[in-house]
Amino acid sequence: MNHAKARAENGWPHMSVTEVEAQLCRAGRFEVEDQVIDGIPTRVWKNAVPDMAAVVRHAGTHGEGVFLILDDERLSYVDFARAVAALASELVGLGVEKGDRVAVAMRNLPEWPVCFFAAASIGAIAVPLNAWWTGAELEFALRDSGARIVLCDAPRAAAIEPFRCGLPMLEHVIVARDDAGGAGSLERRIGAVGDYGRLPVGPIPDVSLAPDEDVAIFYTSGTTGAPKGAVATHRNLLSNILSTAYASARTILRRGQALPAPRRRTALHVIPFFHVTGFSARLLGAMFSGDTLVLMHKWDTERAFALIEREGIDSAGGVPTIAWQLIEHPARARYDLSSLDLISYGGAPAAPELARRIATEFGAAPGVGWGMTETCGTVTNHSGEDYLARPDSCGPAVAVAELKIAGDDGAALPTGTVGELWARGPMVVRRYWNRPDATTATFVDGWVRTGDIARLDEEGFCYIVDRAKDVIIRGGENIYSSEVENVLFEFPGVTDAALIGLPDRVLGEVPAAVVHLAADATGDEEVLRQWVRDHLAAFKVPVAIRFSDETLPRNANGKILKPELRRFFDDYSISSTPL
Repeated sequence: MNHAKARAENGWPHMSVTEVEAQLCRAGRFEVEDQVIDGIPTRVWKNAVPDMAAVVRHAGTHGEGVFLILDDERLSYVDFARAVAALASELVGLGVEKGDRVAVAMRNLPEWPVCFFAAASIGAIAVPLNAWWTGAELEFALRDSGARIVLCDAPRAAAIEPFRCGLPMLEHVIVARDDAGGAGSLERRIGAVGDYGRLPVGPIPDVSLAPDEDVAIFYTSGTTGAPKGAVATHRNLLSNILSTAYASARTILRRGQALPAPRRRTALHVIPFFHVTGFSARLLGAMFSGDTLVLMHKWDTERAFALIEREGIDSAGGVPTIAWQLIEHPARARYDLSSLDLISYGGAPAAPELARRIATEFGAAPGVGWGMTETCGTVTNHSGEDYLARPDSCGPAVAVAELKIAGDDGAALPTGTVGELWARGPMVVRRYWNRPDATTATFVDGWVRTGDIARLDEEGFCYIVDRAKDVIIRGGENIYSSEVENVLFEFPGVTDAALIGLPDRVLGEVPAAVVHLAADATGDEEVLRQWVRDHLAAFKVPVAIRFSDETLPRNANGKILKPELRRFFDDYSISSTPL
């Protein structure tokens, strides 16, 4: 990318990243200060919301503004605050004390944030559980966390029930939307969502809370091995409110515009709340700003079009696959999508072409960011002109975060060098739950070793090259999967792609790809292999390409389940493949 040319067009950028930081962080909303946290000097947002109870109280000030929409249900902010206070009192009545674990296991329902904040606001440690998990996986997390109570929907209750005998610490299973209407159901305790307006206006039970106290355990979404519980503090999660707002302000100032007055947005929200991106990078910001989140029971592109038109939705996204489907779906022209001005995503690598297609075909700003469970969401953010100028980057770090590219000894490598990405800041958790060895290996003096292979340019923009475990080494040559995947995405009609390594007797391993084509696209294996050969060195060309009728399998957080792709190559003869 010719950054000098990009700068020359329209006088952009009007300010450097460093100049923006100096202006915004000096005083006011985005002022920063240094604090010592667990003995480590840490740059923090001076005006960050201190704890989860304060978030709920602030949300209540948005009054009758609509907070959540699911089908025909609408939950206002004031009724949400009523429900949180009522359920928090119920939990106290059940004996929940500070530090007790309270699990939340349900899909994206309006009840989900009510349950989370009721627990978190009284000093309990909320444990969001992956709603896609099997009963055995739910049982693992409930046992690992030592949860006393689980607040869940009916399908998750049914999945947990066969394992109850092995969970002696689990005292109560409180079920939302329980057709049986049991005495212990959520509806019997605080009513259904439509009844929250009848609840008395009462305060959250008074419990002393501090920013650096533990408030949640978010389990990692690794595609192999048992998940680890990242223990987040109030500050870890709530830093995202200002980090996200700061990144938006940075984009505007670099454009040469004055910061506008705050406005309430309406967003299509399809990221699970149990994921840190869905929770801390989106839900928390919405609650602070008074935004409306429109939920979907399951992703359906044409249903999404209808909701965008009906609700005047101005932002959408989730993972890159969803953005591609919004672009490629043949029904798009039948709906008025003119309200959309932002399509953002994260959780998985995005092809550079995607940003250009969003800007060209929707006239909307593309947005992407980088973070992980251990960083509670946002560390870098990238949108608008910055993203279009560097479409292969995930952006620069927000003002309170620090990045470095480290060698094996942890020392910082020179600018432009590829190595492991390390990050630190007030959003980085300090430990895993009950995993001291993993904690020691991952967290070093406030830094988190991310396991991502990346580089930083001279202005601090970050480029994720690959996951360390996904690097394919062919005859001693490193192949970074994202590089090949990005080239495949540039082929007309490719809407999903992933590269994996196949074992090879002589070379160790060789690259192979699985792609998904849009309905009206054409292409075969040799055409796509030649396409890659035209763009990259010969050793990076996939030895085989297979086609999937569906988008590629992903976990709930948008990560492609690469081990599942090996079945596409059952017919591939593993032998020595020349370079």
